[in-house]
Amino acid sequence: MSQTITVEGMSCEHCEQTVEDVLEGVSGVESVDVDREAEQATVDGDADPQALVKAVDEAGYDASA
Repeated sequence: MSQTITVEGMSCEHCEQTVEDVLEGVSGVESVDVDREAEQATVDGDADPQALVKAVDEAGYDASA
């Protein structure tokens, strides 16, 4: 299953990598594609959407499912 979350606050490639890394650490995530220009992260797997948002928020970005 694929789901897309909105991620605001990314300003550089390092930000994209940080968001990708924290999302990959969420249980159930199989793969992640982060696009800072679109302010989105597409996640494949069966992860809980609220767990994804929480992980991104804790990394210092604003996320919503």
